[in-house]
Amino acid sequence: MSRKETLSNLFLQKREAPAPSKSLDTDRVRTGAIGAMGASLKEMAETARQASDLQKQLEEANSIVEIDPTLVDPSRIADRISIDVDPAFDGLVESIRESGQQVPVLLRPHPDNASRFQIAYGRRRLRAAQALGIKVRAIVRKLTDDELIVAQGRENLDRQDLSFIEKAFFAKNLEDEGVERAVVISALGMDKSDVSRLISIARKVPLNLIRVIGSAPKAGRKRWMELLEQIDDEKKLEAAESLLNNDDVKSLDSDQRFAKLMSALRKHDSDSKNTETDIENGSAAKAWRSKDNSVSLSMNQKPKMVAIKLEEKNAKPFSDWLTTRLDRLYDEFEQSMNKETGD
Repeated sequence: MSRKETLSNLFLQKREAPAPSKSLDTDRVRTGAIGAMGASLKEMAETARQASDLQKQLEEANSIVEIDPTLVDPSRIADRISIDVDPAFDGLVESIRESGQQVPVLLRPHPDNASRFQIAYGRRRLRAAQALGIKVRAIVRKLTDDELIVAQGRENLDRQDLSFIEKAFFAKNLEDEGVERAVVISALGMDKSDVSRLISIARKVPLNLIRVIGSAPKAGRKRWMELLEQIDDEKKLEAAESLLNNDDVKSLDSDQRFAKLMSALRKHDSDSKNTETDIENGSAAKAWRSKDNSVSLSMNQKPKMVAIKLEEKNAKPFSDWLTTRLDRLYDEFEQSMNKETGD
């Protein structure tokens, strides 16, 4: 074989492809692991970015953020009266369900727990969000204890949201917590003597009555002072508690409950005076009330004259019903009289 042929055979000869090495699979695994790690790092970076955005919003103090209501604790000082029945709250829940939360609440980072918040104002909106299972829209600011208290009072005053009796109990609660009087005055925007009067009234009104009556927005200082004078009588206090425990009264709104109570207490005064007069005149008075308190009947009796008076919401329908049955009732009366006399 010539030298030329030898060289040609050497370069044109087919070679077997080498077997793939294990390093290729290893490289693929390594590449997949790096990809997964990269995705994880990307996710962590996104989470950190979101946390950073939230922190930035909080620091800006005027940004509205959405927060899980379960992360919010109540204020140390209550500025609202908790009542057993609150129809207005149900209306607030429906309003937020239909139109969303229009006014944000004010929160501060919790002073004792960095992962939680504390509410300054907007408790009912917070409760509504909890009831609906949605996040609450909030402004978060760094506030001292005194700033939190002033914010509570000022926001409610600006919105004319606290009733007279709520202001009274807010002032009382602040004093009970040892808050300086100057801070109380600032929170309520009132002078020292007015604050003292508020606290004095709040200490005299039984808490169990307040929880049923509620805030009574239309009732001012004069009417609450009258109520205090009325329930100073132990019998009247018992009558007031009995009336407010009636289901029909509980279904009314707060102002209607207050008005109903005052009407009953004034009537109690009037009935007492009439009774005293009747006794002096040799007459007697009797009264009857239905089990559901929907009809009350009073009778002023004299030897040849009896005045019957029907009151409450079913007074007229009961009167109409009674009128159509008077003949039958009188027949029953005569029969009973005949049996007693033996005729």
